[in-house]
Amino acid sequence: MSTNCIFCKIISDEVTSTKYFENDELLVFKDIKPASKVHVLAIPKKHIVNVNSLTKSDIPLINQLLENGKRIVEELGGDTEDMLMGFHKPPFNSISHLHLHLISPCKDMSLISRLMFCGWWFTSVDNVLTAIKSKL
Repeated sequence: MSTNCIFCKIISDEVTSTKYFENDELLVFKDIKPASKVHVLAIPKKHIVNVNSLTKSDIPLINQLLENGKRIVEELGGDTEDMLMGFHKPPFNSISHLHLHLISPCKDMSLISRLMFCGWWFTSVDNVLTAIKSKL
């Protein structure tokens, strides 16, 4: 845990949030500035700075973030057929703690939100997994 990290403070309940799922390894909670009807963040409890810090040993964790995040989106009434999932890439991280965005429905996102969650500063889970697997 990082003492100055807002997400670490959410994990330790120093800062309140709307938590939807929690286990020993991860937490899924509501984004404070939702880009659509359903917008959750899935984060590891272990402080990982960003996607560039991931290693092959983190692949099961990424899969758990994805699996649990998608389940929560479904439980909240989100459309998994119209869902955006991914990570911001450095230096475009608003918080230096790895976090997976799951946003649904995409069709309801504003132009500003679409710009924030697309392009070369935002990457899919598949791209992150491919990059991790290609690391030596």
